[in-house]
This record gives sequence, structure tokens and C-alpha cells, in this order.
Amino acid sequence: MNVKKFLRDFILTFVIAFSAGVIVTFVWNLIIQGTSRADWETPFRLAIILGVVLPLSRSIRSGTEVKG
Repeated sequence: MNVKKFLRDFILTFVIAFSAGVIVTFVWNLIIQGTSRADWETPFRLAIILGVVLPLSRSIRSGTEVKG
């Protein structure tokens, strides 16, 4: 796996995980607390973690490694 493909996969995974996390926390706060407030901290951390782990695990599973 080259760096370009890794960065593309990282960005795609980051955007999906971050947007899903923000939407979930927004809906949760709207239903439970009655406020329209979204949490940004936890989805950001989760998106970074998933953005790194998922592309790396895919490259390890396919037998390729990240090359510069």
C-alpha cells in the first residue's frame, strides 16, 4: 500500500466516522436532554483512531505494507 492510497483511505474513513459520531451525539442530546447540541471531542478522537487502524488492518490483511 502506498502512502497516497493510505491517505485517501484515512480521509474517507475519518470523514465517515466523524460525521456519523456527530450525528449520533446530536440526535442523542436532542432526544434525551432536549437540547440541540453536538459533541465534537469524542467523534474526533474516534475518527482519528478508526482512520489509522482500519486502513492499516486492510493493508496487513492483504499482505502489503505502507511504503513511502
